[in-house]
Amino acid sequence: MVMGDTESSSSRAVDFVWSESKSRKQRVKVQVYNEILFRLKQSNEEETRQPYFEDDLWAHFYRLPSRYALDVNLERAEDVLMHKRLLHVARDPAATPAIEVRLVLVQGASTRHFSNLVHSGSPRYLYTQFSCYPYKKRLMHEITISTNDKPKLLSQLTSLLSEIGLNIQEAHAFSTVDGYSLDVFVVDGWPLQETEQLRNVLAKEIPKVENHHHVVYPVGEQEQSGINHVNIPAEGIDVWEIDASLLKFEHKIVSGSYCDLYKGAFFSQDVAIKVLTNEHLNENIRREFAQEVHIMRKVRHMNVVQFIGACTRPPRLFIVTEFMSGGSIYDYLHKQKCGLKLPLLLRVAIDVSKGMNYLHRNNIIHRDLKAANLLMNENGVVKVADFGVARVQAQYGVMTAETGTYRWMAPEVIEHQPYNHRADVFSFGIVLWELVTGKLPYDDLTPLQAAVGVVQKGLRPTIPVHTHPILVDLLERCWQRDPSLRPDFSEITELLQHLAQRQRED
Repeated sequence: MVMGDTESSSSRAVDFVWSESKSRKQRVKVQVYNEILFRLKQSNEEETRQPYFEDDLWAHFYRLPSRYALDVNLERAEDVLMHKRLLHVARDPAATPAIEVRLVLVQGASTRHFSNLVHSGSPRYLYTQFSCYPYKKRLMHEITISTNDKPKLLSQLTSLLSEIGLNIQEAHAFSTVDGYSLDVFVVDGWPLQETEQLRNVLAKEIPKVENHHHVVYPVGEQEQSGINHVNIPAEGIDVWEIDASLLKFEHKIVSGSYCDLYKGAFFSQDVAIKVLTNEHLNENIRREFAQEVHIMRKVRHMNVVQFIGACTRPPRLFIVTEFMSGGSIYDYLHKQKCGLKLPLLLRVAIDVSKGMNYLHRNNIIHRDLKAANLLMNENGVVKVADFGVARVQAQYGVMTAETGTYRWMAPEVIEHQPYNHRADVFSFGIVLWELVTGKLPYDDLTPLQAAVGVVQKGLRPTIPVHTHPILVDLLERCWQRDPSLRPDFSEITELLQHLAQRQRED
């Protein structure tokens, strides 16, 4: 959600800085394009002599985000031609998977020096194609994949690579403006002399990811993981069904990868309307939509965003909730550019812990708890929102599917191990750290690098020295590697309320 319609001078300044930053990125993209073009023409590659090559090359850079230009290895300008070719192959559904596998020399990529690799933002400083190279190097495989982009593609590809025995040392994912992906992985764990065999295995396995569709289960049926799922009703109207003609759309708040969020009105009440966009609609998204409606119909609590109704008959798929005019905690923190003062921090944290305690008592695991999914109303009450990946946990069930957002994700979830409601407690610890610092967790790492660090190195955000000792202890308990050692939300709520009472008395 956004803050109100009034724009402050500070927010205009933020917009100006953002605009300037965007312009700088565009200039960098142009500079890299010109350098790559020059080097390719110098190399006299046959493709560079084709008509309109310069326009085609610029179209390639335009399709990809600015950070692609930052990651290009200028010494290997022909890599751009390979990326361009793979994206072209990905357009043809009849073609073999768009994959390139080759050996690369990686500088300083031993287990002892793994932190150097994790903290690097760009692979061009790490590896080059197999050739003479300075000492401190190690041969690995580089895998480049292009396919149709879709939600959770990166997690599916990383799971696939892990399942065939590869260890990911570096990963860079790029989405094009027209719905394709370009993903580059540097891996070890495969015999160096068997590069072609690795390519053959990937060519066999990647189509399973490309063609993967989740099954939608009827009400009452369960996966082995213990999660309930529902079908989207095709006929009939239940008590929550909304006639779309009664909704008034005012303005778009934000666009996502598969949905748009609007501010609107329903019988004169301000509402938020989540609209699934038809162009990206597939079985997986329908399934998550159905699950979100199913979850939200079950809950009613002052610290959980209130569900008003839904339109569940395709092609119109809407979810309508109360409008939270105060915006998200994430936006609030990053506009303030600092953490919260202790009294406000405790008020927010107590609201969140109360909402999460209610969900857990009703066997609902949120699975994507983060500051961006915590919203404030006009009175400053904070509520848990966004149940797109939430699930109902069977009484004795555990879940094994990876979901959520890497920077907030519990290690057992990252590792695809069985997990339960205490995965949310780990995420709450990261949220609490956000409230203390006002920063993005692991902001010097990519999401995947952060995930690898959490699992393999026990990485956790650095707690500021001025943090209240009780909060330090709580953070460290929430981040325990062993889920059974993490507190539950009833204990967290009690501890935070006790601390708030002490603060009021002092």
